[in-house]
Amino acid sequence: MDLGKGLRETLAKLTNRPYVDEDAVRAMIKDLQRVLISSDVNVKLVFELSKRIEEKTLKTEKIAALSLKEHVMKIVFDELVALMGKSYSPRLDKHKILLCGLFGSGKTTSAGKIAYFYKSRGMSVGLVGADVDRPAAQEQLEQIAKQINVRYYTIKGERSARRIVEDALAKSNEDILIIDSAGRSAFDGELVQELKEINDELKPDETYLVISGDVGQVAGKQAEEFNRAVKLSGVIATKMDGSGKGGGALSAVAASGTNVAFIGTGEKMDDFEIYDSTRFVGRLLGVPDIAGLMEKVKKISEEHDMKKFGTGTELEELTIETFYEQLKAAKKLGPLSGVFSMLGAADVPKEIVQQSEGKLKKYEAMINSMTKAEKKDAGLLRKNRTRLERVAKGSGCDIKDVREFLSQFEKMHKMMNMFKKNRGFRKQMERMMQGGGIEGLKNLGGMTK
Repeated sequence: MDLGKGLRETLAKLTNRPYVDEDAVRAMIKDLQRVLISSDVNVKLVFELSKRIEEKTLKTEKIAALSLKEHVMKIVFDELVALMGKSYSPRLDKHKILLCGLFGSGKTTSAGKIAYFYKSRGMSVGLVGADVDRPAAQEQLEQIAKQINVRYYTIKGERSARRIVEDALAKSNEDILIIDSAGRSAFDGELVQELKEINDELKPDETYLVISGDVGQVAGKQAEEFNRAVKLSGVIATKMDGSGKGGGALSAVAASGTNVAFIGTGEKMDDFEIYDSTRFVGRLLGVPDIAGLMEKVKKISEEHDMKKFGTGTELEELTIETFYEQLKAAKKLGPLSGVFSMLGAADVPKEIVQQSEGKLKKYEAMINSMTKAEKKDAGLLRKNRTRLERVAKGSGCDIKDVREFLSQFEKMHKMMNMFKKNRGFRKQMERMMQGGGIEGLKNLGGMTK
């Protein structure tokens, strides 16, 4: 079961009621139990959560500014955040990192992602291939190091992970040194011994366990076992791109007393986030994650050296050419389904998302079929059928598709001009983009006072 969808449907039932009483709250709690248990959240944790929600909802005084519906929603939100554990703040100074985990957890890829994470923050990074058991693990890590342009250390053919680490320590002077250790199909004495040897040699400042988000409650047991072997700083949860089991794994880790440090949300090197339980639960419930979206946009803008979407006269004149640059940058945000989720619209039907992605591809093909002059002045196309026919033929589209694109572009152009000239409109848009918190909760499931 998709945890996020189940939670949203449960809370929408409550918010769509004409009024809320004790029976409505208890019915909501039963639905909540069913959703969480079917998503592999520990039964004991679910019933403890249910008890706290019932007590706080029916026995605590609500904030005067909130309706009863909003009062219930806030309690559910806060309790789910507590269930999923604390948010994490990684250190950003010079330090050494040890990664450990079982086979199939995504440890080697995560080593690359955390290296990219620190490199993108201006720090020098070294990767150490100390997995001497899995065939091709060292070669895979070496390829990742080349891909993200960081230093790589190993000793080819060496069977002692400790010696590889010792050699890397002698040669490296990077700000961040990340060791990829060997895994096993199960936690055993041999793995513990190897980890302790590496740990004694490296004396890591941070030790992260890498787990797959789809393992459910087993994540808690893994965290406890590895924590006894080598003291963990936190857990990196991989395969968190829409997995219905993700909530079970995160809650189990939190219950074990270990922090979730980072989550991997996709296959690309930058599909990697610092764990923020409030933001994670917000996405599950459909509360807009404007801050997260703006972080992505800012990063992509910097990478493309694009002018910032600011205020006043600093806004760039919108032409088809500049729109094309924005379109290419937007594609780096990832699949539209992820963007919709950040906007609080996780339940947009798949066919709509697919249609939207199809249109963006069409638009890109049309723009590629235009001349430089046409990209700078859309007016050259609007009333010239010959030009329209050429663009349509070059992009494999109909003339009506090209006209539709020009119509959409004209609307964007007008909106941009309004944004530049109308200070009141601009402030209204900025307020909307900074939404979230209680206001975001009010909009969840059509909530009204």
